[in-house]
Amino acid sequence: MKESEFSVASPLIIPVFLPWQGCRQRCIFCNESITTGTFPAAFSEAAFEKTVTLYSENQKRGKSPVQIAFYGGTFTGMDRKEQTRLLQLAEPYIREGRVDSLRISTRPDEIDEDLLDFLRRHGVRTVELGAQSLVEEVLRHSRRGHTVGDVFSAVERLRRKGFEVGIHLMMGLPGDSPQFFAATIDRTLDLQPDTVRLHPTLVFRNTVLATLYARGQYSPLSLNEAVGLSRYALLRLEKGGIPVIRLGLQSTPEMELPGNIVAGPYHPAFRSLVNAAIFRDMATTLLSEARSEGRAVSFFLSPRDVSDFRGHKGENLSLLAERFRPLKIEVTNDPDYTRGWLTLRIGDRSISMHRTGLRPILS
Repeated sequence: MKESEFSVASPLIIPVFLPWQGCRQRCIFCNESITTGTFPAAFSEAAFEKTVTLYSENQKRGKSPVQIAFYGGTFTGMDRKEQTRLLQLAEPYIREGRVDSLRISTRPDEIDEDLLDFLRRHGVRTVELGAQSLVEEVLRHSRRGHTVGDVFSAVERLRRKGFEVGIHLMMGLPGDSPQFFAATIDRTLDLQPDTVRLHPTLVFRNTVLATLYARGQYSPLSLNEAVGLSRYALLRLEKGGIPVIRLGLQSTPEMELPGNIVAGPYHPAFRSLVNAAIFRDMATTLLSEARSEGRAVSFFLSPRDVSDFRGHKGENLSLLAERFRPLKIEVTNDPDYTRGWLTLRIGDRSISMHRTGLRPILS
């Protein structure tokens, strides 16, 4: 399968977390001391250098560009002097060629023309917008304080100034539904951001959402529901040419502590669960088309896809063997295969499909 793999030249990210800094309000789902861990209120030059050095030593650059990313909080909501100070801490690394550019995260209603010119002058190339949803009703229920129109306006401004644009989305927010989530994906495809981050809503302790959950006023998604919605979104976005650079929240030691996650579809390998669901559906489709009875079959795929194909603890293979009994199913990794392709061979016959060939079913 010598066809180009669906991928993006992902940069190596050196994250600098600024929990809650620049935020005009605290979102009802947010507890950044859990999702990002403990970081100093203000990064000193020494702490900044230590962070950059630590990540640089632990990552192999190769051909990938390197970005310092200011995550957490609302970067452009901070005082301009503090923005300048942080960006100037990064400038020597750009001059020395150790870092290619900078990345920030912010709200869609904290963007204006003068600010974007300022960011460009200081080496910022990528801006990630915390949109969360592109449905007004969901934004109101989640008390986001911005509108869908703010997101579209921000993306237009960023495009006009030549920035790469990332969109952060959540599923299962208060007021959300499968239909509303599908509308969010529709509008994301209209926006055509360079990248998307997507994760299900979790209920963290010491949040408004935790209070609503305790009162019975909010019900989180189940893990199966979150995987199903993510499968739908991932297939649609991939087919639309939009890379999903993160699916599920990055696990932190704080998230693993008992009581920090009150409820919700948390799994430390959430993306693997979604990819496993996709490969299970692909295998089912191919086996149903083959209609082989009582014969051994072999699946061929990239070595990098084998773990997802097998599923958590081999669950996919067990389910397929049960459904298509007494068929003997073998799995062969082939280095000539690009990721996302799956071929079923029965005797002299082969049929193949790419994951984007699956129908995105809303569940």
